[in-house]
Amino acid sequence: MSAAIALRPLIEFAIPDRGAGRLAVQAAMVIAGTLLLTLSAKTKVVLGPVDMSLQTLAILLISATFGMRLGVATLLLYLAEGAMGFPVFQSTPEKGIGIAYMLGGTGGYLAGFVVMAAIVGWAADRGWDRSPVKLFGAMLVAETVMMAMGFAWLAGLIGAEKSWMFGVAPFIVPDLIKVALAACAMPAMWVAADWLRGGRE
Repeated sequence: MSAAIALRPLIEFAIPDRGAGRLAVQAAMVIAGTLLLTLSAKTKVVLGPVDMSLQTLAILLISATFGMRLGVATLLLYLAEGAMGFPVFQSTPEKGIGIAYMLGGTGGYLAGFVVMAAIVGWAADRGWDRSPVKLFGAMLVAETVMMAMGFAWLAGLIGAEKSWMFGVAPFIVPDLIKVALAACAMPAMWVAADWLRGGRE
């Protein structure tokens, strides 16, 4: 397999190379990505006193599959949907909707989602999604940056100590598990894709 093919994000093999068909498929994939993000935000796993959503796992997988441009576009559209008042976020509409919700305690994390998608998508564009070690490293950096942004924003609202206690510490282990799962899933998806194309390595 040539280096040019190896450096394409996985989704590229399902998208026409050019023309209106390419734009239509890309638009459909971005919209489908926002639906997956909404579903993952509403899906909770109870961990004692803390509820963990599957949203960061979805972001990692979407950005690794789509690459940087489509991954970031998906997150930006998702945030735009939320800003317009659609109940796409984890605690909407129970805790508010629209811009008011986005400027609340989760605002830093929401902005961090876009940066997370950019970092992981950038790595996927360079073929790192074929290596669980490289991809884990990129995803760990992305996760750390996202959590740091969320922590900084929340600390401005409730103080650093409470921000760490309620906004970071409970999620460290669960998010590490999600990073490991996503980092292992993508190379496996590449193996399956290669097999389906008859191009085993």
